[in-house]
Amino acid sequence: MTFTYVIEHMEEDETTPKSLPPWVELEYVHMIMLAGINGRVEFTNLSHNSGSSLDARLASINEPAASYQVHTRSVMELLEQNNIPITRVCLLDPKAQTVLAPEDGKIFDHFLFGVRSVSAETSGSLINVTYGCKGILGEHIGAPYSSDYSGHCTPGDDPPRDRTSELRQLGFPSRHLGSMQMTTDTALGVTKRVVDDKVQLNAIPYVDFPTITFNAKESVEMPFRYIVNGKEPILPPGMRELLHEDLNKSFDF
Repeated sequence: MTFTYVIEHMEEDETTPKSLPPWVELEYVHMIMLAGINGRVEFTNLSHNSGSSLDARLASINEPAASYQVHTRSVMELLEQNNIPITRVCLLDPKAQTVLAPEDGKIFDHFLFGVRSVSAETSGSLINVTYGCKGILGEHIGAPYSSDYSGHCTPGDDPPRDRTSELRQLGFPSRHLGSMQMTTDTALGVTKRVVDDKVQLNAIPYVDFPTITFNAKESVEMPFRYIVNGKEPILPPGMRELLHEDLNKSFDF
């Protein structure tokens, strides 16, 4: 069975950037790599400008990856056009009552994630906003990262906002990935391992809050759960370099 991972891009403001922030694009590129060559990723509800930019970025990838398509349409429009009932779509939701299990691969063939990007112009540096485009499954900064597994961090969001409710109210069946917060690309990778590779959620090797060390004097702690390869967290290619660059920028006064 081919599994499709749908990334519903959600913005509060009508104004969208001409392109997604660089760390967001790195995570999106990582998603099509994590989904595997037999998978498919649908990026939905993007503006024309950010969609064109993302499409060009994804087209430049020379490594094995899933098929993909970038849409300005919403997930609901995409499902309607392709006659896909919502009963075949699993919303990854930290408030779901049931944990994702390998058996869910027999029930669902689409897995839905909601994300909202943050531009550096509105939220400061990558380091200051705890980097990147995270899922809409709760938002907070400066608070413990324990209530959800894929939450975008916006300054002042304490307690976290429950953005998944926007998709939850549409009636999708749902599953959760545990209580630890993950980046959205990690959440997609975990989902793929569970439903496609048939690995139990608690059998996947993780590291929580890893410290990324650049040299003897520079390091940054990432407040998320990651899949590990050996002892190293699996980050999007290029993310380590971007983190280091942004860390240096944060000290430019």
